[in-house]
Amino acid sequence: MSNTLLTPALARCRRLFLRNHVVDINIGAHAFEQGHPQRVRINVDLYVPLACSTPVDDHLGEVVDYDFVREAVRERVGRGHIQLQETLADDLLRALLAHPQVLAARVSTEKPDVYPDCEAVGVEVFAFKDGVTAGALGPQA
Repeated sequence: MSNTLLTPALARCRRLFLRNHVVDINIGAHAFEQGHPQRVRINVDLYVPLACSTPVDDHLGEVVDYDFVREAVRERVGRGHIQLQETLADDLLRALLAHPQVLAARVSTEKPDVYPDCEAVGVEVFAFKDGVTAGALGPQA
C-alpha cells in the first residue's frame, strides 16, 4: 500500500494516474545534451476528492479528464529547452495542482538512456494544493 494512502487528507480521494508516458524532450544541463531531444518517461498521480469525482450520470464532465494531464505535459515541453528534470517535475506539479478538483499530485520524470548500467535516472515530487495539509481531511470531508 502506498504511504500516501495513509495520509488522512487523501483517504476520501480517487487516485488517477498516467503511467510511463514517454516523450522526446529537449532537456539537459550538459553541452552534449543541447539540441538533442532525449526520451523522458513521466508518471503522474492525481488525488481528487470522491465528492467531486464520483460520476452519477456516467459522463466525462463529472470527472477529471486524463487529457488534462497529457495536455499539461505537452504545453510544458512545447515551451522549449529544460535544463533540469527537477524543473520539469516542478512545473508539471504546479500545472496539475492548478486544476480546481485536484487536491494533491505526484510527478516523476525519468531519463532511461543516460547511463548504460542503470534503468533510469530521475526525480519525483509530491505536493498538496496550497491550503491543504497532510493531516487535514480535505475540503470535501
